[in-house]
Amino acid sequence: MKKYALLFLKGMAMGAADIVPGVSGGTVAFISGIYEELVDSIRSLTPAALLVWYRQGFVAFWRHINGSFLLTLVAGIVFSLLSLAKAVTYCLEHYPLHLWGFFFGLVLASGVYISRGLPLRQLGIWVALAIGVAIALGVSVARPVELPGEWWMVFIAGAIAICAMILPGISGSFLLLLMGLYAFMLRALLDLNLLIIASFVAGCIVGLLLFSHLLSWLLHRYHDWTLALLTGFLFGSLNIVWPWKQTLETFIDRHGNELPLRQANLLPEQFASLGGDPHTWAVIGLAVVGFVLVLILEAVAHWGKKAEAK
Repeated sequence: MKKYALLFLKGMAMGAADIVPGVSGGTVAFISGIYEELVDSIRSLTPAALLVWYRQGFVAFWRHINGSFLLTLVAGIVFSLLSLAKAVTYCLEHYPLHLWGFFFGLVLASGVYISRGLPLRQLGIWVALAIGVAIALGVSVARPVELPGEWWMVFIAGAIAICAMILPGISGSFLLLLMGLYAFMLRALLDLNLLIIASFVAGCIVGLLLFSHLLSWLLHRYHDWTLALLTGFLFGSLNIVWPWKQTLETFIDRHGNELPLRQANLLPEQFASLGGDPHTWAVIGLAVVGFVLVLILEAVAHWGKKAEAK
């Protein structure tokens, strides 16, 4: 029960992260140490699993797909989306610098902690780290484009967006913004455009299954290099979660609110020169809280593994 209660809380944290634009639930999965099990569990959701159900029964099927793990995690995500959405949205609207500072500390501590377990004497590990940082930085500074809203393009966009959602440091909704399809998909949902919605969902399913197979294969075959690449994503995403920003370009969401699309990072004094209150020490304090929280979670997880071993 303790194991599944903790897993439910991790699902809640993933759901809370997904509410914040630019933050991925995959980041929280990576931080909390369930990333590889999550990828392997998603990978097991294939037609072969149905064959196991047919031949060996539901219990064997449930074990094959790691059903208890997936159900508990999804329940936590859904519960968080329903219960914490307003709180996180409120903080994002009224205390954005403080919230981004907290996330910055979380991501930085996670990158530092995970990188300590990598064989850093190997040149290939540094190359993988650099590639991960470069990809995340490239995504964060890319200029938006306007892709056509055809069903086949929406299918491709769904496959790409869902892949980003399980990658640490990269947000699927942010990629939709870069592809120029975020507002288009919101309109499709409001208008109940079934062709577009079905194309997007189909793309998500196909992309998730294919990409989870690739990730699982890489983690099992090239574990350290893949872990280094994902850690690079974390370090590169620090550019996205940097608290002090200047908005260069905006877009209008489905509620008519003006939201930032492209932003430039600033130092606290530069932010203050533009007329904003940087709340420097409060933001730094919350970043430290986020940093220490990761260390505490890792210590608790280590203690739990020792207790299980005994």
